[in-house]
Amino acid sequence: MQEAKLYLKQNVLVEPLFNQWYAWSHLIAPHNAAMNITNSHLKIMKSYVAAPQVHANAVKNPAMLGGPFVDYQGQRVDEIKALIDKTVKEQAHMIEFAESVKLLDEILRNEAKGYSLEPMYQKIPPRLKGYVELVYDLNHNPSIKFMEGLLYKSDYYNPKLQTIALSLIDQDDRAFCLSTPRLSDERTMHLELQFADKAIDDLFKMKEEPQTFSYIAERLGLAPEQWDLFNTFLTTTPPPKKSERYQGDGVRVRYYGHACILLETKDVTILTDPVLSYSYENGIDRFTFHDLPEKIDYVLITHAHQDHIMFETLLQIRHKIQTVVMPRSRGGCLEDPSLKLVFQNIGFDNVIEIDELETINIAGGTITGLPFMGEHCDLNIGTKTAHLIELEGKKFLLAADTNNIEPALYEHLHRFVGDIDVLFLGMECDGAPMSWLYGPLLTRPLERRMDQSRRFNGSNYERGIGIVNRFNCKDVYVYAMGQEPWLTYALSLRYTDESNPIIHSNKLVADCRSRGIESERLFGKKEIIYNSKPAVSRAAVS
Repeated sequence: MQEAKLYLKQNVLVEPLFNQWYAWSHLIAPHNAAMNITNSHLKIMKSYVAAPQVHANAVKNPAMLGGPFVDYQGQRVDEIKALIDKTVKEQAHMIEFAESVKLLDEILRNEAKGYSLEPMYQKIPPRLKGYVELVYDLNHNPSIKFMEGLLYKSDYYNPKLQTIALSLIDQDDRAFCLSTPRLSDERTMHLELQFADKAIDDLFKMKEEPQTFSYIAERLGLAPEQWDLFNTFLTTTPPPKKSERYQGDGVRVRYYGHACILLETKDVTILTDPVLSYSYENGIDRFTFHDLPEKIDYVLITHAHQDHIMFETLLQIRHKIQTVVMPRSRGGCLEDPSLKLVFQNIGFDNVIEIDELETINIAGGTITGLPFMGEHCDLNIGTKTAHLIELEGKKFLLAADTNNIEPALYEHLHRFVGDIDVLFLGMECDGAPMSWLYGPLLTRPLERRMDQSRRFNGSNYERGIGIVNRFNCKDVYVYAMGQEPWLTYALSLRYTDESNPIIHSNKLVADCRSRGIESERLFGKKEIIYNSKPAVSRAAVS
């Protein structure tokens, strides 16, 4: 008798993990991972063991959403203790690496005064020798340059720490992902799969292409005792029929939530900053994984933050992606790891770095990287770019979290790119303090007032409308606001009508509309067709 073929259910929650913590780009790059293990993960877990009820109370406080608090209701303390012991023992070399970075930074700060750095090499801690170069900037400030490619070939990069957690999800509400390690439970399966393993692609193809249980169980290396749980993630029921690839005239634009935009023509598909919802019954209409085309020609990455590079989504659609386009990093520093190396080491085969004002020719148009300011707490980050996409005679500027700190930048850019037909602009104008993501990379204490002044903020009304005016935009859409409830787990944002980002974006939208500019703050789902005729909206915003 022929074995039945099965599909992967559309509501299987996928969490890529590193040492049982939710994986993002700073946990893939080896030097960043060492700093996060030492200065974030261990500190959070030790704090939880010392005062579990404090963490339980903090998690319930909306004002502390996204803070460094373990979300286990004050329970499972023994398991957290065990993970601490396991981490201290098995990641001792990573902890030593992080401590060595701190020590070397202190040595340079105290002893490197503008003279030759050659004598300093004798003082480099053993864990760092051969993996770092000592450098000055032009003002004689010393710093450490990491040999990133070499670190991936060392014992500091251990892909065996990468696993995939599978469970079922039926609602949007999820705990904030970056502050709570993932512990085992009866509903969750942990697959011992490195992110680069192509068996992951075979698994996620099963959302649309059925396979036998025996085939996928063998590919994933499942033990017999895992079969029953894994079988709960499978179904004989095929997914709803997919719509045909877009074959109309012009460009179809679909908003999937946050900064995820799909642009399609008859010849090309482009997806920006992929972050997608699963399929389950919910009151908010949305596009999901199932609505993606069979092939995605280009995935564009704007910057390295966890809401713009979401491996949870990217690994599930890797088999669809032809090329990933990302900004070029400065390379060698903690705050700006090479995204190209990150993606290559987790199994993405065709990765292109794009420089500022560099253009890629595509079917029916071009993709050009444009510089943007802000959003990175005044750090010297190279891996950030806005994307100018020209398709079928239309210019789309996806400006992500740009903060129009210096309007002269857009004066210069306007001379180069001309007017813009459609602007997508992020306006999260409050932003978290610098320590929220970059704190674990610091080697000395950060003054609170300094921390609060340097934030992950985008444009407010005045700065946003400046971009609209400079480029004479015809359509303006506010996006990348993290408002969709299925994104709270990654962004910890819950706005009210009194929140600054809502007040300022409302004002921008109203101003645009008063001048006959099509404008809207996107939420949930949106489809627009752009051709030689005026744009046609095909999906109401929920």
